[in-house]
Amino acid sequence: MAKRYLSASWKKSMRLRLDYKNMMSEFVGEKEGLTPKAISAYRKAAAGAVENLKQNRGKGWLGWTELPYNQTEIVKDIKETARKIRKTAKNFVVLGIGGSALGPIAVFQALCHLHYNELPARTRKGPKFYVEDNVDPERMDALFDVIDVENTVFNVITKSGATSETMTQYLVIIDRLKAKLGKDYKDRIIATTSASAGNLIKIAASEGFKTYYIPDGVGGRFSELCPVGLLPAAVLGIDISEMLAGAAYMDKISMKKSVSENAPLLNAILQDIAMKRGKNISVMMPYADGLKYFADWYCQIWAESLGKETDLDGNTVNYGQTPVKSLGVTDQHSQVQLYTEGPFDKVVTFLAVDNYRKEVVIPSGCEEFPDVNFLCGHTMNELITAERLATEYALTAKHRLNHTIYLPEINAFTIGELIYYFEMQTAFAGEFLKIDAYNQPGVENGKKATFALLGRRGFEEKRKELDEAFKKKSEYNC
Repeated sequence: MAKRYLSASWKKSMRLRLDYKNMMSEFVGEKEGLTPKAISAYRKAAAGAVENLKQNRGKGWLGWTELPYNQTEIVKDIKETARKIRKTAKNFVVLGIGGSALGPIAVFQALCHLHYNELPARTRKGPKFYVEDNVDPERMDALFDVIDVENTVFNVITKSGATSETMTQYLVIIDRLKAKLGKDYKDRIIATTSASAGNLIKIAASEGFKTYYIPDGVGGRFSELCPVGLLPAAVLGIDISEMLAGAAYMDKISMKKSVSENAPLLNAILQDIAMKRGKNISVMMPYADGLKYFADWYCQIWAESLGKETDLDGNTVNYGQTPVKSLGVTDQHSQVQLYTEGPFDKVVTFLAVDNYRKEVVIPSGCEEFPDVNFLCGHTMNELITAERLATEYALTAKHRLNHTIYLPEINAFTIGELIYYFEMQTAFAGEFLKIDAYNQPGVENGKKATFALLGRRGFEEKRKELDEAFKKKSEYNC
């Protein structure tokens, strides 16, 4: 069967589009809006940002930039492994946290049936899918009420092999597997980890687990397009080659130095101007349930990459923009009141879909109630689009910055595009802010505190510090 993503015309028809008119003073007013002159002032910085990424792609923590191109053999192996899992396993469970979980969840929600796990096996044609991304003991225990471990494949994902949450899950699972299967437990674990360092690679080698590798230059929040996300997607029957083709297509766009031809670059400029004007909240609002968890994934990549205390010169800057997830139409009834009439501190990004995968006609009825009957004969597709446009209008009328990214439809190609779009937008924003968009010192300090509280060797001094910090004061207890 011909692969549609090899067709230049089809790829062009699937190109994401950015409509940013409601960021501009012409539409939201001079006080809040941006001007063409302000964007033009970035011409030199924008060209420099593109050139810097071009010169450093594949190096250091920019390993993710090569993922659309350098995984031919890995993809082949993943597809074969996924085929076997789909034939033999009733459940597939990802054990991970952060980027190891949010990416797989977002892609699952976008590209699988919205009630996938509830479908009969003959319709699903693959295992049920779960992602365990927390250490709530009730949640862990509840998993065992809906799966039999002997009929489940567990994908343990941690680059370091020292992620406390993931390795805790692993210890619980391996104990159950050994009790149920004896020496055959090894066939039920797949490890995704670093090839060169860490605990999990040593465990996997010792135990003989099937193993996939996270490239050294790929951080967790940029890892969805490597085996971290590709294996779960393939198990679910998603065309991972098409996903990577979408990412490659967006990569070509992202390397254009002309701002008007490079949507991720332009969007980074818009957000940078907005941030420096005090718009320190970024609302991600998809108008499709399939894209609901892309808002969660976006929250990590935007917050963890840009939230930095110091810049590259060591200056204290405390940069960042707080991401907020929202869902249209649902959150029109819970958050939009704040967005339209609250503080002028937000930029709203709408994710819109041109063509939904289903059409539902609203049937006739309620003739005696004109304020209900007017809906009849329309489609739910028309309604959700009208609701989005109405929210866009309401924000713009109140001089609130907003813009829209359009997906022609939701498919593996456009999802690959969307992932890479936000990765590049984040990278460009880091260039403009002159920060390290790839480290996470704030996260590391919390990890060290957890180690100390649980008595890990080598963290005794940190424990003393914490004991002092946690001393109670009666006057501050109510």
